[in-house]
Amino acid sequence: MVVRQRAVVATLPNLIRSLRKECPKPNQAVLPSLRRAFSLYDQINLIDNVPEDQLRFQRYTDTGFTVNGVDYEGSLLCIGNLLMSWAPKKFSEITPDSLSIFQTVRPIPEILILGCGRYIEPVVPELRHFIRSTGMKLEVLDSRNAASTYNILNEEGRIVAAAFLPHGVSS
Repeated sequence: MVVRQRAVVATLPNLIRSLRKECPKPNQAVLPSLRRAFSLYDQINLIDNVPEDQLRFQRYTDTGFTVNGVDYEGSLLCIGNLLMSWAPKKFSEITPDSLSIFQTVRPIPEILILGCGRYIEPVVPELRHFIRSTGMKLEVLDSRNAASTYNILNEEGRIVAAAFLPHGVSS
């Protein structure tokens, strides 16, 4: 038994060396970082073959948006697939009066996405109460992420509304 163990111990290093020579070397190429491989917000439009009459935000700038290939300056209000200019130029100008259209719109959108400009802003209780009184939920985001969220929900066929200040707006 002792002789057998010595033989194994003596041949084991040679066996390991020969196996290392026969095995191909792994590819030493550096793998790309996955950190920036995909970001939901880098590409606003995620789904192709969306109907032509459906609004899609394709780009945003500091002063406006590109929707279905058309450039729009200033603030925008979207209800379903209806797009219109919107008066507020800064977040403090967003009031129940500026959103009063939602008292008459039917069907009532299930959610209102509020794009605050460059940064997310706190919504005053009066405005939150008004939005709840219409039957909508409220999602407050910076305008970049708000446009992406609007696209996704609209492409899913959900009844969604959005109010966007240009991305360059900050308090």
